[in-house]
Amino acid sequence: QEADRLFDILRNMRADGCSIMIITHKLQEVLALSDRVAILRKGQYIDTVETAQANVQSLSEMMVGARVDLNIERPQPQNVKKRLVVKGLNCRNKDSVKTLDDIDLSVNTGEILGIAGISGSGQKEFLEAIAGLQEVESGSISLLDDGGKALELAGMDSISINKAGISLAFVPEDRIGMGLVGDMDMTDNMMLRSYREGKGIFADRKKPKALAESLINKLGIVTPGVSTPVGRLSGGNVQKVLVGREIAMHPDILLVAYPVRGLDINSSYQIYNLMNEQKKKGVAVICVIEDLDVLLEISDRILVLCGGRATGIVDGRTATKDEIGLLMTKGQKEESHV
Repeated sequence: QEADRLFDILRNMRADGCSIMIITHKLQEVLALSDRVAILRKGQYIDTVETAQANVQSLSEMMVGARVDLNIERPQPQNVKKRLVVKGLNCRNKDSVKTLDDIDLSVNTGEILGIAGISGSGQKEFLEAIAGLQEVESGSISLLDDGGKALELAGMDSISINKAGISLAFVPEDRIGMGLVGDMDMTDNMMLRSYREGKGIFADRKKPKALAESLINKLGIVTPGVSTPVGRLSGGNVQKVLVGREIAMHPDILLVAYPVRGLDINSSYQIYNLMNEQKKKGVAVICVIEDLDVLLEISDRILVLCGGRATGIVDGRTATKDEIGLLMTKGQKEESHV
């Protein structure tokens, strides 16, 4: 709704004679708002077309340079079991402002749980609380094994979670800083996940280097080589390094914040496919995506947050953007089936 109001303002500015240039990864916004579209690919100008004569498929092909399959697979969850049970979760930030307010939720194996909300509604804190990176004020985060035995994660930090043998992967919103080290190359960034497994004072570099080379080939990461510092790569390629590394850990739980931010449409669909591959393997996937069209297309269920409160949990196959949009701006907590 806020985006629609912004577009109405831009159209009024156009009517008043303003020249407007807009850059967006969302092709539906391009088609809805613009008069002409200029396409760039890897820093090169490709063409300018009249919007009225373009569609998502034609723009995608010019952006990528090849035909793109724009269908996101959403298989039905199989052998569903509860993997995480969150009850009464409350968190505060360093300024004692409440960021999560009494969250109740269950997360299942073999499903993608999407999280929707206006920026700053608690999405970041929710993922970090599960990953042991956010201090929990009160409440419970129970990890269930296949036999139903529970292990309490609330109060455990990320190192304790790793030492406990819990296979949890996390792609944070802050790619350089929290997820990767910009001054280190791809091999060393792969080693951040495995260096504790080394014996003595020497760490094994062969496997991390092989993983880095594999990700370059599989995800089409544009880099001079595995020895190039990741901080010199484009934002989209940094994102591929981080997502690829975390998925390669074969997790039981995969937490992903904005997995395709900065990626071209072809790379975005590669990431969606990787997430679905994890889902098929029985991984519990929790994903924050800002594009509601994609969220509705890939998620099995969607948790909506507003001001740190859970205002609804909806079925990804039947929910609408208007329904989610209203829940994203709703101030009062609503009773819903979890």
